[in-house]
Amino acid sequence: MAVVYIVLRVLVIGIMIAQFFNRNYLDVVICVYTLFLFTIPSFIERRIKIDVPDMLEIIILLFIFAAEILGELQSYYINVPHWDTMLHTVNGFLCAAIGFSMIDILNRSDRFAFYVSPLFAALVSFTFSMTIGVLWEFIEFGVDTFFATDMQKDSIIPTIKSILLNPDGFNTPAIIDVESTIINAANGDVWTVNGYLDIGLIDTMKDLLVNFVGAVIFSVIGYFYVKRQGSNPIIRNLVPTRRKDADAPEPPEDGQ
Repeated sequence: MAVVYIVLRVLVIGIMIAQFFNRNYLDVVICVYTLFLFTIPSFIERRIKIDVPDMLEIIILLFIFAAEILGELQSYYINVPHWDTMLHTVNGFLCAAIGFSMIDILNRSDRFAFYVSPLFAALVSFTFSMTIGVLWEFIEFGVDTFFATDMQKDSIIPTIKSILLNPDGFNTPAIIDVESTIINAANGDVWTVNGYLDIGLIDTMKDLLVNFVGAVIFSVIGYFYVKRQGSNPIIRNLVPTRRKDADAPEPPEDGQ
């Protein structure tokens, strides 16, 4: 675990220094942000007293590196097919694990006098993951709208189905094969796209769909994990747990 953490930090710091000398200051900010994200698992362990398993922590660190450094700075989102799809699938899986862990911690705590069924634990895991996925799409839309970015990537599709373009005015979509789309910019630039340019909708729905897949996979696994009373060693390495010393009284301050 320590080796992975150190290697990733060294890589990010090296990239940050290089981007600073190249005067790519926005990339420097992304590197600083990435280094901050790297500290979150250890912060949770220290301050909230939640034990994050090493396997889960490694996956989280690699996910952050893949999303911010490889995806943003190295343009993997553009140059590597299905990179964004892969990350959203993993995100659905990880968020389901986090949602599941909250229920699992309550189940195992002596401070709560109730027991959650395996089906309900799986349902909470799934809904938590999907909620995070939807909120993230809200963030992407908001950033694109107010900061002129393109987080919701465009898609070129060959066919559109539209009721508005039905020449008969019926409530039946007209299916139109689009040969090209011509975009005339206000500054006089002209682009020709071989198909219909969809701005964000397909990307958003695809992201939510693969988030759904990741959430379902973990929720099903989590269901059997609870049903079998935590006997799966793989899932134990993916589910955060409450530390044994979490309920211990705080040591008195000096002089008291």
